[in-house]
This record gives sequence, C-alpha cells and structure tokens, in this order.
Amino acid sequence: MKPITFFLLCCLTPFYVQAQKLYKLVSPNGDIQFSVTVSDKIYYDIVCQNETLLEKGVMQMQIGTQLLGEKPKVTSSSTKTVNETIKPVVPFKFSAIPNHYNQLLLKFSGNYSVEFRAFDDGVAYRFITNKKGEVEVINELFQVDFPEDYPMHVQMAGRFKTSYEESYNHMKLSEWKNAKGYTMLPVLIEAKNNHKILISESALTDYPAMFLSNATGNQGLSSVFPKNPIEFGDDGDRSVKLVKEAAYIAKTNGKRNFPWRYFVITKEDGDLLENTMTARLAEKSQIADPSWIKPGVTTWEWWNGATPYGPEVNFVAGCNTETYKYFIDFASKFGVEYVLLDEGWAQSTRDPFSPNKDLNLKEVIEYGKQKNVGVILWLTWLVVENNFDLFEKFAEWGVKGVKIDFMDRSDQWMVNYYERVAAEAAKHKLFVDFHGSFKPAGLEYKYPNVLSYEGVRGMEQMGGCRPENSIYHPFMRNAVGPMDYTPGAMLNYQPETLRADRPNSGCVGTRAYQMALYVLFETGIQMMADNPALYYLHPDCSQFMADVPVQTDETISLAAKLGEYAIVAKRKGDKWYIGGMTNNDEKERVFELPLDFLPDGKTFQMTSFEDGVNANRQAMHYVKNVKSVKKGQTIQVKMARNGGFAAVIE
Repeated sequence: MKPITFFLLCCLTPFYVQAQKLYKLVSPNGDIQFSVTVSDKIYYDIVCQNETLLEKGVMQMQIGTQLLGEKPKVTSSSTKTVNETIKPVVPFKFSAIPNHYNQLLLKFSGNYSVEFRAFDDGVAYRFITNKKGEVEVINELFQVDFPEDYPMHVQMAGRFKTSYEESYNHMKLSEWKNAKGYTMLPVLIEAKNNHKILISESALTDYPAMFLSNATGNQGLSSVFPKNPIEFGDDGDRSVKLVKEAAYIAKTNGKRNFPWRYFVITKEDGDLLENTMTARLAEKSQIADPSWIKPGVTTWEWWNGATPYGPEVNFVAGCNTETYKYFIDFASKFGVEYVLLDEGWAQSTRDPFSPNKDLNLKEVIEYGKQKNVGVILWLTWLVVENNFDLFEKFAEWGVKGVKIDFMDRSDQWMVNYYERVAAEAAKHKLFVDFHGSFKPAGLEYKYPNVLSYEGVRGMEQMGGCRPENSIYHPFMRNAVGPMDYTPGAMLNYQPETLRADRPNSGCVGTRAYQMALYVLFETGIQMMADNPALYYLHPDCSQFMADVPVQTDETISLAAKLGEYAIVAKRKGDKWYIGGMTNNDEKERVFELPLDFLPDGKTFQMTSFEDGVNANRQAMHYVKNVKSVKKGQTIQVKMARNGGFAAVIE
C-alpha cells in the first residue's frame, strides 16, 4: 500500500488550469481516483486502475431561486483521512466493518459545501447546506456520463408509485433511450475491463428517494425525484390518492447534510457480495440501548394460506387461535424465534385493535411466551398512520414487532413516515419489517430496530420469482441492505413443471437452492414461508433453515459471476455456513472450493445439502452428506440448473 500522506500532499492540492480548479482525491490503496473540477459547474470523473470509468459527472441542487453548483466559487478546501471500525447493532455481513477513506471538503460561497470520500472500493459525495430556517429544494441534479456504451442492469417502473418488485432489465446504455419510465436504485453498470459500478444512496432522511432517467442522452444517467405531496384523498383501506403536489421535492431544514450518492467500484464480481458501503455512509444509531433488538427467523402463514394439515390437525385451519398455536408449536420445536400473523388476523384492516372473531390474540401471545416464541403483527401503513398509538398498545399486549405493508411510494412524506415509524416503534421496543417498500438507504443503521425491507421481486410472486432474476439479488438489491425475500419453499419445481398456488405454494428452483438462500440472502427477520406440515416431513432441511443465523460476523465470497452464480461463506461465532445458487443454465455447474477460510489445526464436520442427480428434472431431489473437513482441503460443489448448495461447518 502506498503511503496515504503522499496522496494527500500530491493529489489533494488544487491545480489551476485556466479558470478551473482541479482536485484529485485518491483512495487509501491508490487504485481509485475521484477527480473534481470546479469551473462553470462542479464536474467529476472516476478513474480506477488508470481506466476512466465515468466522466463528466455533474452535481447541482436548486434551493429556492439559488442553484448550488452553478458558477461555484470555492472559499476553502480541507482534507483528512479516517481509519476506524464500525460495529453495527445488527451485523448483516460483518460484526466489525473497516471504514477507511480519504476525504475532501469543498466550501463554496452561498453557504454550502460538498463532501467527497474515496474508499478502496468506491467513492461518494453529498451536499451540505448551512442556511437559516426551512428551505425548499426544487430539484437535485445527479448526472453521469460514461465513455463507452456499457451494459446496465436495472429495475424500471413507469411511475413513482412502485413497490420495487419489478424484474431486472438488462440493456446497453444506448438502448435505454427507448425505454419508458424510471429506474430505481440500485443500478449496476458493467464498465470496461470487467469493472462493475453499483450506484445507490445512503443516509436518506427527510428527502425523497432518487430515481434515474436517460435524460442525458445515449450513454448517461440523470436523476429524477418525486415531488412532495401536500394534499391527499381517500383511496381505500391501504392507500391514499395524491391530490396535490408541491413545486419542490423537499421542504427541509436549511442546515443539514443531504443523502450520500455513492459508487461501489470493483473488478471482482464477488466483492459486490461483501460490500458494506450503505453501512459506512449511514448515520449512527439513535437507539441508546439496543440490547432489546432480537433479529431472528419467523414463520409466515400468508404464503401457505394458514392451512396446516395432517393427522394431528383436528381443527378448522385459518387465521384463528388454534392455527396460530399450531404455528407456535412448530416454531418452538425448531427453535424459530417468531410467528408472523399476516393479513387476516384483524377484524378489519382499518382497525388495528380488534382481532377477528376467531382469534384470541391475548391467548396466542401468552401461549407464545410460554414457548419462547414472539408474535409479529401485519398492518397496512395507512392504519398505522391513522393510529400511531398502536405501538404503545402492542407493547402492552406483548407483541415483539410489526410488519408494515403497501407504502409503495418514496417521496419525502413517505421517507419521513418510515423514520417516524422506526422512532416510535423503538420507543416501545418493537422492531419493524417494511413490506411494499423502497430499497434500504441507511435507516436500518440509524434505527437498527428496522430489521428488513421487501423492495424486491421475492417469493410471494410465486411463478414470477425465478432464479434467472433472483441471481442478481446478491450483486444488487441485497448488496445495498437487508431484503425480505421470504424463502423456504418445500414444493420445488423446474420452470417447465411449476403447478403451484396458495395454499400449496411452490417455487422455481431446487430444494438445495431454497436452503442456500438462507445463507446468501441477508435480512434481520428471515421467513420460513411454507406450511409446517411440509417442514415436519423433512426435519433435516427445516432445522437447517431455522438454524442459519441472520446476524453474521464475517462474509466471504467463494465464487461469483454476475447473472450466473454466487457462492458465499458466512461465519457466526465458530460456525461457518456456505450457500450457493445458480441460474437457469441448461448445464449443471461444478466448482472446486478451497476451505482456506477455516482456522488452522482443527478438524470440522461439514453437513451439506446438495442437488440430487435428478434435480435437473425433479427439483425436490436433494442429498444430505456429512464428512470431516479441514483447512487446506478442497470441496467439490455441483449445482443443477436453478440449483443450489447449502452447508454448515462446525
């Protein structure tokens, strides 16, 4: 590694070129250069290992009639190096995150600044304003151009009202000009020489989420934001009509830090699976004592229609006392921490205080306490907004968390709603799972009782959720934060044979694939989506799913290729878990994986769940193997089409 002092002295000194000022910020390892040019506007280029990956980026922000970044005048510049360790309350990838970067702060006349950071795996910037009172942000310009016609991977929506559940689109930058709508973040660009650029945001607070459009031409991206709604109308029990919008995207405090715009840059696809950029840029936890926050696994009765069956079921199944006790018994047997009561537990979606006539909620909660199983309640966002005192009441009842659904917006009002919910829930020691949501953008670190977000095309889409789309999640959606994908299907199919729907829901992908998702996909509240009746038939599979920890001390990518396969190893304490998935390739994939991550001098037992020889046709075919392993050995992993591999080493 080259000395940091060298880069600070040689690369952060402004150079004067005609009427321009040029600042060069270099990453600690010297691989990434963030070049900032101040002239008629604030421009930037990003160079990695002497390759220009992004050029002519522009940043501006209009506050009232003032356009920040237009004819900017630098009043001062300062630099510093930070090398610290972050210990997140809920560790999704690492229990200790190195946070090492070089920083440049440019102050401009007009009471604003821009802060730039260069990490070994990317760069970030944000606006900072120092103005009195409230201000109206009319717009913000995030504009980038690329030197070549790169492939890109995006989720696209035709409007701002979206639950971020669209399938990924894959196209060249030049092809995007014919596409209609916007892309939500994150966006993944395949740049030259195998470099990948993942674009997203962090520290999103009191401000709308950013979308991107193709307004800059053939090879560029440009920001677009939903306007702030200021008048609402009735639209049923789970939504509102936006009757009137403001002329601004945000009305906010004039003295504040704005959200980070970041670029994760890597040449190895597997580095995307390990990246922690959102965490490094997020605000610090606002919960003084977070010891009550207990991430874990939960049952989920919606996906299986709350219809347990079998000789031991002598009651009418449904959203009733007997069924939920049955789920609690299952959870207790397998060490599952929670049961989720989804839509149907309440008498009305407009009333969060009255269970349906067949449910004695107090009895169910008390039964769960006796079995060491907590209860989570589902709600629409609208009933929460209209009954904000429910957090206090639920805490009195003994509820542990809430799942809040159907927000489907990410304007400033709704972003603020997420934070109000997180803060109020934390006050009463309740955790939150946001469903029908936008992607994570740092709130889960500011309020670590926010354990997950949906914002993904997950298994509730049934046949619309397929491995050829889901294989992108570790590289994109899950790369920016926790993801409520709801895995755990026990009825497994190859795509040509899928015949499944509620209550007998099924999935495309093998049994080993489903089990691997518990290791691959990160979330603070993981679902076991299927029917306990099916889990009881295969207790070895079920126990593995229940046992995979949702909090991780260490994450290592073992093999990864964007759009094709991903294999990771995760450590919790002295146990290692391996999860691998592959897409709809016609051939099985075979990997030789060295166990170099294991400690020296010890022999371990590896229990693996692998695709059976017939899994290419019969996706439920799996084999369980147990063998001794140690550091220095190599294991062979075979995955069928739409297949997987799951293992625990202890």
